[in-house]
Amino acid sequence: MAEPLLAVAGVTKDYGTAIVTRALRGIDFSVEPGEFLALTGPSGSGKSTLLNLIGLLDRPTSGRIAIRGTDTGSLDADGLARFRGRTIGFVFQFHHLLPAFSATENVLMPAFADLGRITEPMRARAESLLRSVGLGDRLDRKPSELSGGQQQRVAIARALMMEPALLLADEPTGNLDQESGEQVFQLLRRLNAEEGVTCAIVTHDDRLAVRCDRNIHLVDGLVDRDQRTPQPA
Repeated sequence: MAEPLLAVAGVTKDYGTAIVTRALRGIDFSVEPGEFLALTGPSGSGKSTLLNLIGLLDRPTSGRIAIRGTDTGSLDADGLARFRGRTIGFVFQFHHLLPAFSATENVLMPAFADLGRITEPMRARAESLLRSVGLGDRLDRKPSELSGGQQQRVAIARALMMEPALLLADEPTGNLDQESGEQVFQLLRRLNAEEGVTCAIVTHDDRLAVRCDRNIHLVDGLVDRDQRTPQPA
């Protein structure tokens, strides 16, 4: 059987020292390449904490997180940062685009952070990604010249710049109006279907969650249910 893209085993996360709060209390699941899943649960259930751990922005208190067979707990800080930059793409509720730079330059940022320079093939990839998210006519526009939905599409293109194995999105439609949010969700679904991008989305919106192929629902730091959702043909 093929190795899962992501394996989470016995993961816990504690905060505090004098008074310890256990945000995650033993999480186990795996994700196969090409899945499109939602992480859901009430406020305080641990879903954003879990996303940060999967995204290697924080380390678990105990347990193991493996991505593409690499035990991420074995990596030092530099190795973890390098592995994260080359393996995981992030899309947040707030796009975090740099206001002084164009759409193309913002998309190029992960490549520049990784290599310290920009090559013509990199620039060509950035422009191709912007075209793929429907912004081929906005390559030189700065964030202030783009709508909220367009800015989020730039953020998605940026997340894909390094050809990540896993795309993580934390409430990617939460700061958008309904129409723009729907466009962003449909874009993520298209990238998953056409390009095989593995996606995990934190959302509080049940209408989006049921349109994902799988829903991992957390309650009080534990997986309450993990269910597949048949999608219409």
